[in-house]
Amino acid sequence: MQLDLKQVLKQVRKIEIVNRILVSSTLAGAYRSSFKGQGMEFADVREYVEGDDVRNIDWNITARLSVPHVKQFEEEREMTVLVIVDASRSTDFGTVNRIKRQLAVEFCASMAFSAIKNNDRVGLLMFTDKIEHFIPANKGKSHIMRVIRDMIAFDPQSNKTDVNCALEFLTHIVKKKSTVFLVSDFYSDIDFEENLRRANFRHDINVLVLTDRREREIPNVGIVELEDPESGRRVIIDTGSKKARRRFKELAQKHRESLDTIFTRCHVDSTDLDTAQSYVDAIVAFFKRRQGRKW
Repeated sequence: MQLDLKQVLKQVRKIEIVNRILVSSTLAGAYRSSFKGQGMEFADVREYVEGDDVRNIDWNITARLSVPHVKQFEEEREMTVLVIVDASRSTDFGTVNRIKRQLAVEFCASMAFSAIKNNDRVGLLMFTDKIEHFIPANKGKSHIMRVIRDMIAFDPQSNKTDVNCALEFLTHIVKKKSTVFLVSDFYSDIDFEENLRRANFRHDINVLVLTDRREREIPNVGIVELEDPESGRRVIIDTGSKKARRRFKELAQKHRESLDTIFTRCHVDSTDLDTAQSYVDAIVAFFKRRQGRKW
């Protein structure tokens, strides 16, 4: 759905006000403790002293000077954060407080504001079954406001979902190691496990699964016509049938179990973003799980 400029600016302003308070009071410390200090970068060399880790010996400098030298490292003080957002038509669905697309924007905006609070760079990638929009990572409030504005105003060219195109772009085009938030409902028949594994080897990927309760369980409301927003295919279902409702629920559970299996095998953190729940609670739960992960 295309919004006019006035509507977009109003939503951007609302998100900015909410996150100014939220990041300062709740998220900034959790963000830093969850992501800072995860990597080390080369800083200098110095002469080897007893007790130094021999794995850090710089053999080139040692050979040149005939005196053992070791590499010194320091924690990376600056991260690159990339939010990857599913813009397919299935994210325009929601039956409770908001549609899934809006929920994705709210979550990503909070991550973006947390990132600039810690002087990190933030970029945006939006995809359907192709790369729709890319903003390279940068710093500053004006840059973050552009990222949020583009997420809100964006109108995709395609309806469908293919997570592989985003993961392949991430692996082959984004060279600098990044902390990635991949936000999607993952309604795609195309297997993406191998590409997720490759991308997570190069980057630090965190998955947010957009979900709505009516995608998991359908109520008894009589005979209804359902339409797939991505393919346009329609089907008539009698929700008064217990068998039909049970089958619907079973298929939804099977889909989610398949996703969880993929995320576990790829060693990727995943969190639900449910349209019926506060995205703030989801973020806090995500940070806690992130801090306690074993891999």
